[in-house]
Amino acid sequence: MRYRLLGRTGLRVAELFLGAMTFGEQGGVGAPLEECRRMLDAYADAGGNVVDTAINYRGGASEEILGELLQGRRDRFVLATKYTVSRDGTDPNAAGNHRKNLVLSLETSLRRLRTDYLDIYWVHMWDPHTPIEETLRALDDAVRAGKVLHIGISDAPAWVVSRAQTLAQFRGWTGFAGLQVPYSLVQRDIERELLPMAEAYGMSVAAWSPLGGGVLSGKYGRPDAAGRLAGSVSAHDLAVAKAVQEVAGELGASPSQVAIAWVRAQSAAVHPIIGARTVEQLRDNLGALECVLPDEAARRLADATGFSRGFPADFIAQTSPWVFGEAAQRVDSR
Repeated sequence: MRYRLLGRTGLRVAELFLGAMTFGEQGGVGAPLEECRRMLDAYADAGGNVVDTAINYRGGASEEILGELLQGRRDRFVLATKYTVSRDGTDPNAAGNHRKNLVLSLETSLRRLRTDYLDIYWVHMWDPHTPIEETLRALDDAVRAGKVLHIGISDAPAWVVSRAQTLAQFRGWTGFAGLQVPYSLVQRDIERELLPMAEAYGMSVAAWSPLGGGVLSGKYGRPDAAGRLAGSVSAHDLAVAKAVQEVAGELGASPSQVAIAWVRAQSAAVHPIIGARTVEQLRDNLGALECVLPDEAARRLADATGFSRGFPADFIAQTSPWVFGEAAQRVDSR
């Protein structure tokens, strides 16, 4: 495991993050406490140091389990959680990115996690009803109080994040060090605006669902999967999954390793979040660290998605030779 810096901070973070969304058995299929312990230990043994959860994962059980498992070694981990999601569906102020919910959510998470500070506190989703200025100022207060070290934002439009970064810069507030978004071979939307924006601002990108909700793990290629596919997975996604399986067979790797390796290779800013329900699944995902995709294989996978960035990115790329002239081809970018 190698490490990179979180955004424009000095915090060292592992190239793969561990997602704790499966920690706990509440609300569906998840992992019991002892399996969570084995997964956390396996991740740490591989050199991993970032664990990502949220106030609402498994009805709060994820944070509570992590609080127990991190006892005696909490400071060795970069601990991250999120707020926005409602703590009480009957209370309109129990959700959103306003100051009241931030304060109460933060205290709840700190108590469950048995810690007095968070390394990264994520805004879980853009809240159009709360001015971004209020969110940033409240987060900055949490940083100044020492309860939060760094902040990030998840699942928000690029223009919102860009405006927030500009406001933070000119008002002397803490800016977002990270962006958390879905990214996989079956969901490449962030390449249009979000990924270029994050790179321009020097933000780290935590990529959730790098296996496309499990589609790219290889499970749908098994003979017993046919009966479970009706209407649940698109023909496009199955075609991409088949391409992943073909490359995996050629490289002697698992489909999961190939899919995660492709996401890692797209940008030095990207950190795939790996999540699992068993330690065996997690160890397989960690094997992506040793999976190096040949250029031809990476191109084949990208071509299988049929992805287009659309306007204006494609238009600019197509017209640049005419607009900027032949000499522009000899100008090196920063």
